[in-house]
Amino acid sequence: MSDEAENVVEEAKIPGAESAGIDERISKENMRVLENIDVSLTVEVGSAEIKIRDLLRLNEGSVIELDRLAGDPLDILANGTMIAKGEVVMVGERFGIRFSEIVAPEKRMETL
Repeated sequence: MSDEAENVVEEAKIPGAESAGIDERISKENMRVLENIDVSLTVEVGSAEIKIRDLLRLNEGSVIELDRLAGDPLDILANGTMIAKGEVVMVGERFGIRFSEIVAPEKRMETL
C-alpha cells in the first residue's frame, strides 16, 4: 500500500476501538470503496491561446505552437488535478505514459 493510502487508513481509525479491531475493519472497507471509484486520467502535452479568427482558419496541416519545449515532461492529471509528470512510451503498439515525478500531496491539495 502506498504511503498516501496508509495515511488515509490511519485517519480513518476510530480512537479507542483498537482492542475490538473495529478501526481496522472500517479502514479496509473504506479503502475497498475508494478503490472502485473511476478516475479520469489526462496527459497534457501543452497549451496555447489563440483568437477565434485564427481558430476558424485552421485546416489540415495547420500547426499551433504550444507553450512547452520538446522533451519537457508531460503533465498527468487525475480529474483535472495534476498528480505527476511523465513521458510518453510505447507499450507494444500502443502509447503509454511513464511517471517520472509524483506531485507532493500538499501541493495537490493547494489546487483543489
